[in-house]
Amino acid sequence: MTDILARKAQLQDRLEALQVRLLEIDAELDSHQSRDWEELAVEREGDEVLESEGRAGKAEILAIRAALDRIDNGSYGDCVRCGEPISEPRLDLLPFTPFCADCAHTVEK
Repeated sequence: MTDILARKAQLQDRLEALQVRLLEIDAELDSHQSRDWEELAVEREGDEVLESEGRAGKAEILAIRAALDRIDNGSYGDCVRCGEPISEPRLDLLPFTPFCADCAHTVEK
């Protein structure tokens, strides 16, 4: 298994990057004050994209914090549903995932 300290650092780096990005999104959303209706319409379309990105970022932050908690309590790398180990390739792809591949498929249904 990848060194747990390296995995923790990876998650912390991603968490910091997401927090910076969310601040940027908030600043961008706050900056839209155009009085021109056409410009407002274009800005609103962009705002919807930013808001969606913000929601996804917040969800990922929650997942990362939960993964960091699992690292701290020693349960990281084990599926929270079945208790089996999560494969290393899956953790490489989704380091914050709480589920093994089998349980992830049943949770999605």
